[in-house]
Amino acid sequence: MFSRYKKSAPAQPVHAALTTDPEPATEAPAPTKENGQPAIVRRPKPTQDTKPPAEPVVMDKEVRRRARLDEIKTEMHSRLLDNLNLSALETAKESDLRAEINAITNDELGEMGVVLNREDRQTLQTELFDEVTGLGPLEPLLKDDNVNDILINGPYNVFVERAGKLEKSDCRFKDERHLLRIIDKIVSAVGRRVDESNPYVDARLKDGSRFNAMVPPVGVDGSLVSIRKFKKDKLGIDELVNFGAFNEEMAAYLQAAVACRLNVIVSGGTGSGKTTTLNALSSFIGNAERILTIEDTAELQLQQEHVGRMESRPPNVEGKGAVTQRDCLRNALRMRPDRIIVGETRGEEVIDMLQAMNTGHDGSMTTIHANSARDACSRLENMIAMAGIEMPIKAVRSQISSAVNLVVQASRLQDGSRRMVSITEITGMEGDVISMQEIFRYERLGLKPDGTIIGRFTACGVRSHYSERFRQWGYDLPASIYEPAGD
Repeated sequence: MFSRYKKSAPAQPVHAALTTDPEPATEAPAPTKENGQPAIVRRPKPTQDTKPPAEPVVMDKEVRRRARLDEIKTEMHSRLLDNLNLSALETAKESDLRAEINAITNDELGEMGVVLNREDRQTLQTELFDEVTGLGPLEPLLKDDNVNDILINGPYNVFVERAGKLEKSDCRFKDERHLLRIIDKIVSAVGRRVDESNPYVDARLKDGSRFNAMVPPVGVDGSLVSIRKFKKDKLGIDELVNFGAFNEEMAAYLQAAVACRLNVIVSGGTGSGKTTTLNALSSFIGNAERILTIEDTAELQLQQEHVGRMESRPPNVEGKGAVTQRDCLRNALRMRPDRIIVGETRGEEVIDMLQAMNTGHDGSMTTIHANSARDACSRLENMIAMAGIEMPIKAVRSQISSAVNLVVQASRLQDGSRRMVSITEITGMEGDVISMQEIFRYERLGLKPDGTIIGRFTACGVRSHYSERFRQWGYDLPASIYEPAGD
């Protein structure tokens, strides 16, 4: 019945089966050669030292159930690989493949003499399907829309971020070899490899999620994995306002700033929402403009029609073939862009980015890791110095002040919420110092008993340096949006 994806079987090899606890005398006997089926040689259970460090002294019923299913799954996975025609999996429909895997599972369980209740059988079949077609234990987390980040510290410690807070997950791998097999499955799909000689790697999952792994011996206690999930639905300004990332006055100001082609830097720490903010700001770009995006790992989801996307490439195993963000940026300048968006500026590409902002590509945007607008400018100075450009510090700062118009500061607060805590304009130079003025900020007022931060957005009472430019472009913002919030 289920032969489409099954190997045309030569004589089936004899597989070692699992040891099970002694069963009552009524249990069906294991198949023997006398009844026409191959004899099953039972493999002893792994000793305790192959398990993760024991925490509870006594294993409860659920832990015993999980351990037994893990043992059965390991054996069944091997048998599935022997039975399935792997070359046909890519073209198989999911429903057909599930039916095939379920059929093989039922056959093999019968041959092994293993009896499972309906719930355990369904759990086993689902996990086997994920192992064969997906990423094993990670599949439920990848399908959970509430999970933003997946962080793996060795095979037995998996953490996830939900609503800005980290929590330990029930997900686990059988052992380090199981985890390494999943890592290899991910990186080999994009033509990369990771091993002792090349112990860390960046990649992108099929759904666009960003993947980074570091394996032993660099990972001391096991492989380290970080997955930043790709958002299926792009968050717009309205959604961010509803989530409390900023208020309507700030949104109106940012719309005018982007539409009037101010050069914008979104600054913040890891996981603060920089890319999400950049995506939202891009929605204010006109549909007639030609936009080129440059990223290490493609994450931006621009909705305009005329978008060219570029992604840097690491060197191959021979150390050749690398394409850096700076290479992409230099080439982009020859492709008649109206705007250039760099996913993250963190190296020598900063020189070309600033030159692009200064030479007719107004309205360009990027993100940077920094804790404030002043820190963002200092980071730009440091990156220019690290690129080997010898310029007087005043000339460097003059270049930055003429290129960058606006710094939007993103932050992830202690309660897990993400806020745009500051919007600051770069207004020029005062002597040797870059001058700036803060237009909006987030004020923290207190803390609720449950740890939730109490705060508010407020204007700083300063009229925008670019008000006349806004008016000329048709954005006559009322003076009231610059008034501070009342007490």
